Amino acid sequence: MIPSENYTLLRELIQNKTLVLDGAMGTMIQAHNLVEQDFRGELFADSKILLKGNYDVLSLTRPDIITQIHEAYLEAGADIIETNTFSSTTIAQADYGLSQEVEKLNFQSAQLAKKAAKKLSALTPDKPRFVAGVLGPTNKTASLSPDVNRPGYRAISFEELRTAYKQQAEALIKGGADLLMIETIFDTLNAKAALFAIDQLSQEWNLQIPIMVSGTITDASGRILSGQTLEAFITSISHTPLLSIGLNCGWGAKQLKTYALELERVSPYPISIHPNAGLPNEFGYYDQTPQIMGQEIQSLLQNPAIRIVGGCCGTTPDHIRVISELASQADQTKSTYIEKTKPRVLELSGLEPFKYNENIAFVNVGERTNVTGSKKFLRLIKEQSYEQALAIAREQVEGGAQIIDINMDEGLLDGTQEMKTFLNLIASEPEIAKVPIMIDSSKWEVIEAGLQCLQGKGVVNSISLKSGEAEFIHHAKLIKRYGAAVIVMAFDENGQADNLERRIEICSRSYKILTEQVGFPVQDIIFDPNVFPVATGMEEHRRNALDFFLASKWIKENLPLANISGGISNVSFSFRGNNPIREAMHSAFLYHGIKHGLSMGIVNPSLLTVYDEIEPELLTRIEDVLFDRTDDATEKLLEFADSIKDIKEEHAQVIEQWRTTDLQSRLDYALVKGVSTHIEEDIEEARLTANHPIEVIEVNLMHAMGIVGNLFGEGKMFLPQVVKSARVMKQAVAYLLPYIESTKTTKKSSSSPKILLATVKGDVHDIGKNIVSVVLACNNYEIIDLGVMVPAEKIIETAIREKVDIIGLSGLITPSLDEMIHVVSELEKIDCKIPVMVGGATTTKLHTAVKIAPHYSGAVVQVKDASRAVTVVSNLLQPETSQEYIQSIKDDYQQTKEKYLNKRETQSLLSIQEARVNKLAIEWDNYQPTRPRELGVYTEEVEIGELIPYIDWSPFFNAWELYGKFPEILTDPVVGESASQLYNDAVDLLEQAKKEAWFQPKAIYGLFGANQVRTDDIEVCAPDGKPLTTIYTLRQQMAKNNGLPNYALSDFVAPKENGKTDYMGFFCVTSGLGIDLKVQRFKKSGDDYTALLLSSLSDRLAEAYAEYLHRYVRKEAWGYAEPESLSYQQLIAEEYQGIRPAPGYPACPDHQQKKTIWELLEIEQKIGVRITSSFAMYPASSISGYYFSHPQSKYFSVGRIGLDQAEDYAERKNQNIDQVKQWLKPLL
Repeated sequence: MIPSENYTLLRELIQNKTLVLDGAMGTMIQAHNLVEQDFRGELFADSKILLKGNYDVLSLTRPDIITQIHEAYLEAGADIIETNTFSSTTIAQADYGLSQEVEKLNFQSAQLAKKAAKKLSALTPDKPRFVAGVLGPTNKTASLSPDVNRPGYRAISFEELRTAYKQQAEALIKGGADLLMIETIFDTLNAKAALFAIDQLSQEWNLQIPIMVSGTITDASGRILSGQTLEAFITSISHTPLLSIGLNCGWGAKQLKTYALELERVSPYPISIHPNAGLPNEFGYYDQTPQIMGQEIQSLLQNPAIRIVGGCCGTTPDHIRVISELASQADQTKSTYIEKTKPRVLELSGLEPFKYNENIAFVNVGERTNVTGSKKFLRLIKEQSYEQALAIAREQVEGGAQIIDINMDEGLLDGTQEMKTFLNLIASEPEIAKVPIMIDSSKWEVIEAGLQCLQGKGVVNSISLKSGEAEFIHHAKLIKRYGAAVIVMAFDENGQADNLERRIEICSRSYKILTEQVGFPVQDIIFDPNVFPVATGMEEHRRNALDFFLASKWIKENLPLANISGGISNVSFSFRGNNPIREAMHSAFLYHGIKHGLSMGIVNPSLLTVYDEIEPELLTRIEDVLFDRTDDATEKLLEFADSIKDIKEEHAQVIEQWRTTDLQSRLDYALVKGVSTHIEEDIEEARLTANHPIEVIEVNLMHAMGIVGNLFGEGKMFLPQVVKSARVMKQAVAYLLPYIESTKTTKKSSSSPKILLATVKGDVHDIGKNIVSVVLACNNYEIIDLGVMVPAEKIIETAIREKVDIIGLSGLITPSLDEMIHVVSELEKIDCKIPVMVGGATTTKLHTAVKIAPHYSGAVVQVKDASRAVTVVSNLLQPETSQEYIQSIKDDYQQTKEKYLNKRETQSLLSIQEARVNKLAIEWDNYQPTRPRELGVYTEEVEIGELIPYIDWSPFFNAWELYGKFPEILTDPVVGESASQLYNDAVDLLEQAKKEAWFQPKAIYGLFGANQVRTDDIEVCAPDGKPLTTIYTLRQQMAKNNGLPNYALSDFVAPKENGKTDYMGFFCVTSGLGIDLKVQRFKKSGDDYTALLLSSLSDRLAEAYAEYLHRYVRKEAWGYAEPESLSYQQLIAEEYQGIRPAPGYPACPDHQQKKTIWELLEIEQKIGVRITSSFAMYPASSISGYYFSHPQSKYFSVGRIGLDQAEDYAERKNQNIDQVKQWLKPLL
């Protein structure tokens, strides 16, 4: 393979000096105070999704800013700059609707960085500069389920990640990246997918690409989020040669020192460190000065193993300049880096590392999770009794298994699916997942499916030469690329090796192919020379055990570093049903096998006899058989076996020690360890001693979950363990619910309090939110998780519809702070008092007190970390003390606010006069407005059958938390079955509603003459030209640096002075009249499912009606788009001329404008839809807005405005300025 252009140079430099990496891209971008239009540019001006916060897109829309940042870091002394591509995968960009742009994003980002690097390299020829193409972690994890109730579910697959990463890596290299950096890794399986993709690319191009890998420690336990220790993490990716391995983000330099030392201990590669600028301050900003960071990082620079140092969140060119100077000083005395030579021994990993060295005589491989060898396990898998199947795996680990063998090869099973399901479930069981996994199958598709589920380094069992060398080599190369060890069977084109000579021949040939043609690490090769049954009575089987022993000895002596394994239970197959004989034979076989070189074996460790305790006569007869000592050895062993009477079929299980403790201790143990085996019997015991079944939850279970919360908060438990605890808690609560519901007392309702969680609009980070979700779910709270990029309107609508008890808002990036203010401001407008929790890296107590709480008269509480969420929720929901708690929080925040000044930075705004000068320039002289065919106000009613074809089903499924596009979602491998059932139920309900006329869809629209007046207003006139009303619009005031205009809706209507009459429309549609009563009837009858289904269909029908009416207006009533002929998909994508913006939304954010529409069309009188004092529409399944027809009309966001526009707006409307400021508060 040919090294890439700078491969050799980089490796030489890293031996002799400390390379300096650049600092934070996001921090520098935030300093520019960019607005939505900067992110859209001309390329994405028509995006239906807000792009602010998508920093990667700036490589296309504001390349000048990205170039400036690159050059600033290079001038500060950076040797390596990172491309602006942290989220430039199809997966991450899907949140912004820009998946199709990723090749362009990555190529352009690499080009920008390369151009800057070349420019500075030319100025300093003795200091070459390099570009690292960044591959970020994506916003989904392959090893963790986002749903605590479905631990086997994954939101992303290995193959989806591999495809996305390969596309990204290819574009980065083509764009000029000198190396690739996989950074901020919190799930090793994601990183393995990236490494797999890069290796594929390297092989296709015959190009050796330098790779940096950098993980992220997420808590005090020193593990990454998916649960692995640092050493296990390194072992898992050790199959790929790396330029460096390191840590970034999460902590400052001071906190990373401990982990850097651990890396030095276990890493065979140079180490990179790029920490944050300390920890966030009370406002969520990083304010550690370059000098202080330099002091903290100086000791790391002295470490000869650390060869790449830079900065992450909060760092700037000033920080990098200090680091560069210190690195140069340190290099004066720093020794040359010498790459470690690690002992070549078999190293594997689960959540924890496993190293086969001289301290381990034999590796026990648990055999009972094998459908071909355990009837019980097979039955449990067929019944999908996965909890009990997991218990078998757990028992093996507790019994001493160091590796767990998983086999799903049974004719009536879907082996591929069962392997994926069970491995995903194991990943959620830390006590099992801590050990490596052996994927056991004779089918390659099952093996590969299993490999794509392992974040650790496992073992494949097995491959062979059975189908020839070509297939053998192909599979071996893939196993190497996935990063697993392999068991090679003594099997070739002529069949299994059944004597010593054939065993030696096949193993020798396989070893030669693997080492010389595949380049497989010799220590990762494990031979299975075939364990066959003995004492069968057949002459040809007499030497089965002896030949295995001798073959093992030969392999150990002649095939250096190779290991040897075997299926130990095969040797005793002739004695099925006679466990004492089998167990003694297994022990004797192992004893002698180990002496001959046997490294590991598939065996049930909890059912082995100690060799020294085997009855002497039995041992003698067994060894006579194993070593073929006498001609009658088999007969003598059979005679002895027959003499053993009254043998129990199963060994009595020793009662676990913890089962002998008191009830509370047992419950604590069960929840902390996630053991559900005895939970129902213990809960029943607790119920019988309690005065009321609810007390079991309030006292016993909450005590146990308090321990879980404390351990998690102290970093002594990590996320997979908490998920496991959550499932045991749910099982316990499910057992109690019937008893609670059947007891009619004054005790509190058995229904769980509802907590709504959402990552706010503009932010795609949800790790912290997901952790809080898990912890709260552990405590029997019902979680409604809206996901990421959630607009305020959806949060509020869902909160009210679902009657949630608490709203939780999460955000990681600094712009999310403003969005949280917007959410609580919108809540305040509707006089809502639902308590709000806020959390995330940028939220602090001070920020909450100064910025958020003043906008909301309800309770706002900052939650510092997930472990404190339960306490906060409990205090907020405790009827007796909640008001006192809320008042204490408000008092505390008021004092905090008085002590500190508000340091919120303001965006650069134009004056309103300057913004008007930069309005959208339309050549009105060349435009002739289309006169509507139907001027005036019209009402209509339709049957729902006419609206059904216009339903956008995707939001319908989203409302039911089934995510995907329609109709593809109906065949989705994960949610397809549920989606199809829901869809069928919805269609059936619509048919019934249609027959019985449940819905009364009504609509009203009006088309009027209209002209732009005073630049920002629209005068609406009757057919005779008499003015009827005025629509007041707001204009964007953000300074534009890219030549784009400052929009207002008035720009889309011809100015009055132009002399041409233009036109404008207004509308309102509803599908909800009378439907609330129907919904309530279903609820009262106990049919919540149909009630919810009907409500969600009502919302969809309202949207469908709005689409139906708009189409009619465009083609018939107004007629400006008469030739239009759009498909269903084109309608959903809004590929038509004209817009229908709604008051209260980004282009016209003043909700008060609804009042004008209601008065102009007399909506309440004519179709019965009314608006509340806060301008909410009732029925809720209603939509209203404007119609604009100009070809250049588009959706946009007004964004932040200045006080001058607010005062001007108040004057134009003849409204009190304080009232205007109240309604426009989120914009000011």
